Amino acid sequence: MSSEVEPIEVEPISPITLPPITNPELESQWLKKALHTWLDEEFIPELVNETIAVRASQIFVRQRLEGENDLGSLVIAIVTEMQAFDFSRSFYSEFAIANAVSDLILDSLGIDRCCGAE
Repeated sequence: MSSEVEPIEVEPISPITLPPITNPELESQWLKKALHTWLDEEFIPELVNETIAVRASQIFVRQRLEGENDLGSLVIAIVTEMQAFDFSRSFYSEFAIANAVSDLILDSLGIDRCCGAE
């Protein structure tokens, strides 16, 4: 009696490439404000939320200025660099912050977060 399992074909999710950055200051301000609002609305407003939003937007924009436009790579950069941040006064973690940034970017582009499709 054979118990072979048929392999399931899975379509990879296409990478999401952002257009090159044209106005770093505007992009930084938008992300900082959007993330800070999200952080305050998701649980409760905390003073540390502003610091988190500033740091995440700095990482994001610096990476973009260095030529990184792949959203997945940008998320990984935020997770990696936010690991050094002290989240002890926050409900959040570096993973929650990176995911929130990704969701905010996808929403701003009108991309469905479920499957990466428009």
